[in-house]
Amino acid sequence: MFKRAKRKVPGLNTSSTADISFMLLILFLVTTSMEVDEGLERTLPPIEKQQKETQSMVDERLVLRFQILDNNKLLLNNKPIALATVRKTVANFVAPKGKEHIIQLQADSHASYNTYFSLQNEIVAAYNDLRNKRAEQLYGKLYQLCSAEQQEQIADEIPQRISEVYTTENAKTQKGGNQ
Repeated sequence: MFKRAKRKVPGLNTSSTADISFMLLILFLVTTSMEVDEGLERTLPPIEKQQKETQSMVDERLVLRFQILDNNKLLLNNKPIALATVRKTVANFVAPKGKEHIIQLQADSHASYNTYFSLQNEIVAAYNDLRNKRAEQLYGKLYQLCSAEQQEQIADEIPQRISEVYTTENAKTQKGGNQ
Protein backbone atom coordinates (compact mmCIF):
# COMPACT_ATOMS: atom_id res chain seq x y z
CA MET A 1 0.00 0.00 0.00
CA PHE A 2 1.62 3.16 1.14
CA LYS A 3 5.29 3.33 1.70
CA ARG A 4 6.58 5.66 4.26
CA ALA A 5 9.67 7.55 3.65
CA LYS A 6 12.39 6.83 6.13
CA ARG A 7 13.36 9.91 7.99
CA LYS A 8 16.46 10.42 10.02
CA VAL A 9 15.80 11.51 13.55
CA PRO A 10 18.09 14.39 14.39
CA GLY A 11 20.48 13.62 17.27
CA LEU A 12 20.60 15.63 20.43
CA ASN A 13 23.40 18.09 20.76
CA THR A 14 25.36 16.81 23.77
CA SER A 15 28.53 18.73 23.25
CA SER A 16 27.83 21.13 26.13
CA THR A 17 26.60 18.48 28.63
CA ALA A 18 30.04 18.01 30.17
CA ASP A 19 30.48 21.78 30.48
CA ILE A 20 27.15 22.16 32.25
CA SER A 21 27.96 19.29 34.64
CA PHE A 22 31.32 20.83 35.44
CA MET A 23 29.71 24.23 36.10
CA LEU A 24 27.15 22.64 38.45
CA LEU A 25 29.94 20.87 40.32
CA ILE A 26 31.87 24.12 40.75
CA LEU A 27 28.70 25.90 41.88
CA PHE A 28 28.06 23.20 44.48
CA LEU A 29 31.63 23.32 45.81
CA VAL A 30 31.61 27.12 46.04
CA THR A 31 28.23 27.46 47.74
CA THR A 32 28.56 24.70 50.35
CA SER A 33 30.64 24.94 53.48
CA MET A 34 32.66 22.00 54.67
CA GLU A 35 33.53 22.82 58.24
CA VAL A 36 35.46 20.48 60.45
CA ASP A 37 33.77 19.80 63.76
CA GLU A 38 35.75 20.63 66.86
CA GLY A 39 34.97 18.62 69.91
CA LEU A 40 36.26 16.51 72.71
CA GLU A 41 36.34 12.76 72.45
CA ARG A 42 34.96 11.22 75.60
CA THR A 43 33.62 7.78 76.38
CA LEU A 44 30.54 8.16 78.53
CA PRO A 45 29.36 5.40 80.82
CA PRO A 46 26.21 3.56 79.75
CA ILE A 47 22.93 4.93 81.04
CA GLU A 48 21.60 2.91 83.93
CA LYS A 49 17.86 2.92 84.35
CA GLN A 50 17.91 3.04 88.13
CA GLN A 51 21.02 5.08 88.65
CA LYS A 52 21.42 6.56 92.10
CA GLU A 53 23.67 9.51 92.74
CA THR A 54 25.89 9.02 95.70
CA GLN A 55 28.10 11.61 97.26
CA SER A 56 31.46 10.54 98.51
CA MET A 57 34.09 12.30 100.52
CA VAL A 58 37.27 12.98 98.57
CA ASP A 59 40.63 13.81 100.08
CA GLU A 60 41.56 17.35 99.03
CA ARG A 61 45.13 16.24 98.31
CA LEU A 62 43.80 14.01 95.51
CA VAL A 63 41.96 16.82 93.67
CA LEU A 64 43.56 19.18 91.16
CA ARG A 65 41.20 22.10 90.53
CA PHE A 66 41.30 24.15 87.34
CA GLN A 67 39.12 27.20 86.97
CA ILE A 68 38.60 29.38 83.89
CA LEU A 69 37.41 32.87 84.77
CA ASP A 70 35.18 35.05 82.60
CA ASN A 71 38.25 36.96 81.33
CA ASN A 72 39.82 33.61 80.24
CA LYS A 73 42.37 33.63 83.06
CA LEU A 74 43.32 30.16 84.23
CA LEU A 75 43.58 29.27 87.91
CA LEU A 76 45.01 26.13 89.49
CA ASN A 77 43.80 25.63 93.06
CA ASN A 78 42.91 29.36 93.14
CA LYS A 79 46.37 30.46 91.94
CA PRO A 80 47.13 31.78 88.43
CA ILE A 81 48.80 29.35 86.04
CA ALA A 82 49.96 29.60 82.43
CA LEU A 83 48.42 27.26 79.90
CA ALA A 84 51.92 26.22 78.79
CA THR A 85 52.64 24.66 82.20
CA VAL A 86 49.38 22.71 82.52
CA ARG A 87 50.64 19.53 80.83
CA LYS A 88 53.67 19.19 83.11
CA THR A 89 51.62 20.07 86.21
CA VAL A 90 48.96 17.46 85.42
CA ALA A 91 51.56 14.79 84.65
CA ASN A 92 53.40 15.49 87.92
CA PHE A 93 50.10 15.35 89.83
CA VAL A 94 48.67 12.20 88.22
CA ALA A 95 51.82 10.05 88.05
CA PRO A 96 52.29 9.34 91.77
CA LYS A 97 48.57 9.05 92.55
CA GLY A 98 47.59 6.46 89.91
CA LYS A 99 43.86 5.72 90.03
CA GLU A 100 43.17 7.87 93.08
CA HIS A 101 43.32 11.34 91.52
CA ILE A 102 40.57 13.66 90.29
CA ILE A 103 41.01 16.62 87.98
CA GLN A 104 38.20 19.12 88.41
CA LEU A 105 37.34 21.71 85.76
CA GLN A 106 35.16 24.71 86.34
CA ALA A 107 34.61 27.23 83.57
CA ASP A 108 32.72 30.48 83.79
CA SER A 109 29.83 30.66 81.35
CA HIS A 110 31.41 33.77 79.75
CA ALA A 111 34.81 32.12 79.20
CA SER A 112 35.72 31.40 75.60
CA TYR A 113 35.40 27.93 74.17
CA ASN A 114 38.95 28.14 72.81
CA THR A 115 40.39 28.54 76.30
CA TYR A 116 38.32 25.62 77.58
CA PHE A 117 39.26 23.50 74.57
CA SER A 118 42.97 24.34 74.96
CA LEU A 119 42.88 23.39 78.64
CA GLN A 120 41.18 20.08 77.83
CA ASN A 121 43.79 19.39 75.12
CA GLU A 122 46.66 20.00 77.54
CA ILE A 123 45.12 17.71 80.17
CA VAL A 124 44.53 14.92 77.64
CA ALA A 125 48.07 15.40 76.29
CA ALA A 126 49.42 14.91 79.82
CA TYR A 127 47.49 11.64 80.10
CA ASN A 128 48.79 10.55 76.69
CA ASP A 129 52.37 11.30 77.77
CA LEU A 130 51.93 9.25 80.95
CA ARG A 131 50.36 6.35 79.05
CA ASN A 132 53.13 6.42 76.45
CA LYS A 133 55.78 6.29 79.19
CA ARG A 134 54.01 3.36 80.85
CA ALA A 135 53.65 1.52 77.52
CA GLU A 136 57.37 2.03 76.88
CA GLN A 137 58.17 0.58 80.33
CA LEU A 138 55.91 -2.44 79.93
CA TYR A 139 55.98 -3.24 76.22
CA GLY A 140 58.74 -1.14 74.66
CA LYS A 141 56.38 0.70 72.30
CA LEU A 142 54.00 3.66 72.22
CA TYR A 143 50.52 3.40 73.70
CA GLN A 144 48.84 3.74 70.28
CA LEU A 145 50.88 0.81 68.93
CA CYS A 146 49.87 -1.54 71.76
CA SER A 147 47.14 -4.16 71.35
CA ALA A 148 43.64 -3.48 72.65
CA GLU A 149 44.28 -5.59 75.77
CA GLN A 150 47.54 -3.78 76.48
CA GLN A 151 45.88 -0.39 76.01
CA GLU A 152 43.07 -1.42 78.35
CA GLN A 153 45.57 -2.46 81.02
CA ILE A 154 47.43 0.85 80.79
CA ALA A 155 44.17 2.83 80.74
CA ASP A 156 43.13 1.00 83.93
CA GLU A 157 46.42 1.97 85.57
CA ILE A 158 46.20 5.59 84.39
CA PRO A 159 42.49 6.43 84.00
CA GLN A 160 41.28 9.83 82.84
CA ARG A 161 39.42 11.08 85.88
CA ILE A 162 38.10 14.47 84.87
CA SER A 163 35.20 16.06 86.70
CA GLU A 164 33.43 19.11 85.31
CA VAL A 165 31.63 21.52 87.61
CA TYR A 166 28.73 23.45 86.18
CA THR A 167 27.46 26.59 87.85
CA THR A 168 24.38 28.62 87.15
CA GLU A 169 24.36 32.39 86.91
CA ASN A 170 21.07 32.91 88.68
CA ALA A 171 21.59 33.47 92.41
CA LYS A 172 18.02 32.42 93.17
CA THR A 173 18.66 29.04 91.56
CA GLN A 174 21.88 28.59 93.53
CA LYS A 175 20.20 29.38 96.84
CA GLY A 176 17.09 27.40 96.06
CA GLY A 177 14.80 30.38 95.40
CA ASN A 178 12.89 32.61 97.76
CA GLN A 179 11.75 30.95 100.94
